[in-house]
Amino acid sequence: MAEQENEQKKKGGILWIIIVLLMSSNLVTVWLYWQEKNKAAEQIVVTEKVLVEKNTLQSDLAELQKEYDNLKTSDVALQKEIDEKKAYIEQLIKEAAKHKGDAYIIAKLKKETETLRQIMIGYVHTIDSLGQLNQTLRVEKAEVIKALDNEKEKITGLNKEKDELKATIEKGSILSCFNVKAVAVKLKSGGKKESVTDKAKRADKIKVSFTLSENKIAKPGEKTVYVRIITPDGKEMAKNYDENYKFNFDKSSGYYAGKTALNYANVEISGVLYAEGMDPLVSGNYIIEVVCDNVVVANTSLKLN
Repeated sequence: MAEQENEQKKKGGILWIIIVLLMSSNLVTVWLYWQEKNKAAEQIVVTEKVLVEKNTLQSDLAELQKEYDNLKTSDVALQKEIDEKKAYIEQLIKEAAKHKGDAYIIAKLKKETETLRQIMIGYVHTIDSLGQLNQTLRVEKAEVIKALDNEKEKITGLNKEKDELKATIEKGSILSCFNVKAVAVKLKSGGKKESVTDKAKRADKIKVSFTLSENKIAKPGEKTVYVRIITPDGKEMAKNYDENYKFNFDKSSGYYAGKTALNYANVEISGVLYAEGMDPLVSGNYIIEVVCDNVVVANTSLKLN
């Protein structure tokens, strides 16, 4: 009888152990389920935010495409530039559709869209100054400027959210650039001396200084840094408009105003270059972009009187 009682106690103890293990397993399973559910919810939020950015970009590009279609001029060279920009907008539309889930690419495309808007304003002013717009286009120009003002207000409201999103997705080996400064200089003593000026008619070149940041995972070696400059009349500044002054950036191509080579060793390194164009500098606002490894890594502006 004693042996039977002991056997029953052992079986009862084993049964309780099995019950406890099953309850523990169920609790762990429930906990893991909620963890995965929370992760899935967070991913949905991120995905929805990217889709909103993509939809906004596609809307902006469609509107920009219409605005460029309204630009007409009898100036063959200027019309060629406008047609090139229209083809580039079509390329951006395809890129936005192709990379609809890539937040980093969408942010880059939005930035290039803003630059194209600034270039378009320059084209509008140039065409208007030549007296080549008819009355219908003058009305449309006023509507475009009003639409641009509305877009600027909307972009200002989205800037904070865009910056936060950009900070989370710009990772990896892409170099960042800071301390970007641009000044106009007048050269003296055969180029051995220089003085800073804010007068366009006195300036010979635009001096751009910058610093590439430390990046331990980037590929070391010689880095060619280009500067792309959009002049107040909406043109890309270049000493010559042939293949020797053409370069690639952000899956596009354009003309550079200056370049320099730096021996990058994964630590901070500063550089200076001088930019110049085929024509004398004119008064107005210059949009300046710094490009390294085919990526626009920084931008600034310079206003000359």
